[in-house]
Amino acid sequence: MQISVAGEPCVLRAAGTLWLPQHQTLVVSDLHFEKGSAYAARGQLLPPYDTRETLNRLMAELVAVQPRCLVFLGDSLHDMGAISRIPVAERETIMGLARDFDLVWISGNHDPDGGAAFGGRSADEVRLGQLVLRHEPLTGEAIGEVCGHLHPCAVVRGPAGSVRRRCFIGDGSRLIMPSFGAYTGGLNVHDRAYGGLFQQAPTAYLTGERVVRVPYHRLSPDRSRPIRRSA
Repeated sequence: MQISVAGEPCVLRAAGTLWLPQHQTLVVSDLHFEKGSAYAARGQLLPPYDTRETLNRLMAELVAVQPRCLVFLGDSLHDMGAISRIPVAERETIMGLARDFDLVWISGNHDPDGGAAFGGRSADEVRLGQLVLRHEPLTGEAIGEVCGHLHPCAVVRGPAGSVRRRCFIGDGSRLIMPSFGAYTGGLNVHDRAYGGLFQQAPTAYLTGERVVRVPYHRLSPDRSRPIRRSA
């Protein structure tokens, strides 16, 4: 689905990636490589395949759009120790991305040094035309900001039940991207963490088999009193 952010054409893809056709750039947010192994170290055992699954989905997107530049929008690594935990095969895949694309690792709160150890380059933010790509949203108005960090998710209720999906959310001036990692959760767009980020009622773009546009007034909280969760 094509929308405009600060006058720049943006294509929201069903997988949760953002294609910027004028800049030949694919943007992917919050991959959280090796979240599974981080949890396992704390005794919460999860199948250790999240990095592999996330990369498989990413490779499908790269084949589909053939970008020149690939931007990881922060929290690409679940923690800086993930650099040593990523399996050899997945490590080689990531290093191959740096050879095949102009790869930019934007610093996140989980990975302040980014993943440039695998190749590519690190940055706090990237400016493309009228857009500014960064990990965390700034407080207040930020025209042209494209960010992640909050892992937006939306709930739509109807007579037959409810649907909860990862989503993009934006108001034409700012866009917040969904998380892409296989083990990343979602923070409902009604959570107070989104307060003050939009100058007008935003629109959610639910991901899945296709992108579905849903106005804010049709979205529901998870509970009557939403609980703030860590991104």
